[in-house]
Amino acid sequence: MSKDLKMRYVAAYLLAVLGGNETPKAGDLKAILESSGVGYDAEKASTVITKLAGKTVAELIEEGSKKMASMPAGGGGGAGAAAGGAAAGGGAAEEKKEEKKEESEESDDDMGFGLFD
Repeated sequence: MSKDLKMRYVAAYLLAVLGGNETPKAGDLKAILESSGVGYDAEKASTVITKLAGKTVAELIEEGSKKMASMPAGGGGGAGAAAGGAAAGGGAAEEKKEEKKEESEESDDDMGFGLFD
């Protein structure tokens, strides 16, 4: 089951719990999902209900936070190099930014339309 589809069922479950239903059933998830125009699959709903049964929202958030903390954040290597290059090059980096900005403005003119025309 793809994660984005499963998240719809988890979100519906959490909405039901936050709405005061401590133990949502498949029918509750069906009503929530269909009211927002999302399709419903009984098997997926059953899987989510089984896995989340007996857990509080606080426990689910804590479990999710632990999983997110173990995930790599990535993307940190390039910023340091760019900052170092700007400090060493002085105004050269600023000139390049101005040139790129001018080019993008000109490219809008070449196409004959802009975002806000």
